[in-house]
Amino acid sequence: MLKPDASISRIDGDTPNLRLFALLEIIAKRDSPFTLQAIVDETGLPKPTVHRMLQQLENAEILQRDGNGRHYSTGQRLIRLAENVLLNGTTQGARHAVLRKLVDEIGESCNLTAFSGNEVLYLDRVETAAPLRFYLHPGSRVPSHCSATGKLFLSQMSPAQRRRLLAAVPLEKFTTNTLTNFDQLEQELERVKQQGFAFDEEEFLPGLLCLGILIPSPSGASNMGLAIQAPMMRFSKERALSALPALRRAAEAISKINSDLPIDQDNDREFQAA
Repeated sequence: MLKPDASISRIDGDTPNLRLFALLEIIAKRDSPFTLQAIVDETGLPKPTVHRMLQQLENAEILQRDGNGRHYSTGQRLIRLAENVLLNGTTQGARHAVLRKLVDEIGESCNLTAFSGNEVLYLDRVETAAPLRFYLHPGSRVPSHCSATGKLFLSQMSPAQRRRLLAAVPLEKFTTNTLTNFDQLEQELERVKQQGFAFDEEEFLPGLLCLGILIPSPSGASNMGLAIQAPMMRFSKERALSALPALRRAAEAISKINSDLPIDQDNDREFQAA
């Protein structure tokens, strides 16, 4: 009697639409373009069946083919769907409340971000009441190589994954501090990975300092970051580092919200009182 191959990903569903959704769940876990044969090998489905399913998803702009015509990747429609889920999820109000408390405590603008394509997407932001500030609204995008949380997202990848991602678009130089050399950026990302936080020191906008950390994720790699942004004339690196404990408490609170777990009351009181 043959035993099922443990490496085969199951495509379950009572209807064709549910089976397409199950296929999308498998595709969503991939971090690089894939071929028809790769999906056949992973699912164990007949090649004509997989070809028909991929064609349906491509026709709906949920998937797209890369330049060589043999590889598939995420389509714009699926990317927009993922972004809208992140921007408008039912947990947004709870996360916003944590962000608001953090801004009240630190006194500077804070934002929640996600990684989208090769850019950082602003999911939410609470502005400081201070008259001098940099305004970036939810839905804004900034390049990953010159933002604090962008560096953190990149630091979770292997060097080969990073080069493949960043090679598609030149590393644009926004200020004299922007890192546009791959080797220098690799050194910075290794440092970021080791220390668990990242700075943007006038690398995207002149006069702007940003300190970011990742929101902990049960799966290990995180696609959500939390950051403080402020003008350097009133917010030094030393002051930013002193706010790191508050930033981490807020990140833990948001992580529990994302996991749909009840926030520990003692931890929540500590966050509010700090």
